[in-house]
Amino acid sequence: MNWRDYIIVDPKICPGKATIKGTRIMVTVVLDNIAAKVPEEDILKSYPTLSAESIQACIAYAAELARERSIPLTV
Repeated sequence: MNWRDYIIVDPKICPGKATIKGTRIMVTVVLDNIAAKVPEEDILKSYPTLSAESIQACIAYAAELARERSIPLTV
């Protein structure tokens, strides 16, 4: 799975936010649903232009961002 096949960043679409290709659905929307434990089938029903592969691409994209950047946590 190459997330780059599913996700784009275009300054003309959702002011440069990462979105699913061919949609205006931001990656953050998909990730927020996953974080809220919304079942995949419910996400697909809510956003019919998504595919199971595009949801997986969002997870892969987030994983790559986590590898590249760390956010300081306070204890």
